Amino acid sequence: MLRSMQDLEDYMLIATDGDIGKVKDFYFDDEAWVIRYLIVDTGSRLSSRSVLISPLSIRRHDWASRQLLVMADRDRIKNSPSVGTDEPVSRQHEIQYLDYYGHPYYWNVSEVRSSAFHPADNPAQEGSPDHTNAEWSDHQDNDPHLRSCKALIGYHIKATDGEVGHVESLLINEDTWAVQYLVVNTRNWWVGQHVLIAPEWIDRVSWQDKWVSLDLDCAAVRSSPYYESSEQLNREREAALHAHYGRVGYWHV
Repeated sequence: MLRSMQDLEDYMLIATDGDIGKVKDFYFDDEAWVIRYLIVDTGSRLSSRSVLISPLSIRRHDWASRQLLVMADRDRIKNSPSVGTDEPVSRQHEIQYLDYYGHPYYWNVSEVRSSAFHPADNPAQEGSPDHTNAEWSDHQDNDPHLRSCKALIGYHIKATDGEVGHVESLLINEDTWAVQYLVVNTRNWWVGQHVLIAPEWIDRVSWQDKWVSLDLDCAAVRSSPYYESSEQLNREREAALHAHYGRVGYWHV
């Protein structure tokens, strides 16, 4: 099932021995369009700081109770490497974080977005994984390409022949943590509704100027099936959306 970014905000993260805090944002990989980290506001629970939690640490979802259960205790999370959530995360900080939790380096994994690094296939391990010094040094200065999901809200959407709307939300795949669609509000440009745009249909993104360029024209976007809610978005409606654009559904990849 797909869930809106706003729906996942304020979910409570539960460690093996108690509450951690609530989700306040997500970092996604702007190349693979996959959620790499949840940003969790711990309040007064863990020294009043925000922490990063990888989807690889989540062992179970309780959607009814709006809870995500994590495979670590509160002390382990409290003592995790400090990674600033108000500034860009460096690859060196990521390496320290992933080594601490025993997670593999995701940039070494050959992945497709439809099966993007499923947490169940990569359980958390105690201690550091067997990463070589060469592997560490090869990547410590790389740009991790991490972006805030919240920061993407409001970006203008440009078709090949004009603007068509702005980003209002993101739909996240609850199984793979892939950013499956951008929810685009078109009402400021014509008497329209909300439409969905898959990352695969994006030509480029200007992070500095805050716009997303599509490889679609205005007419195609304007006539695409309307989006109402994630609860009503079933596979039949997704298939109709992909058929409208002449694209292959991600579930076939």
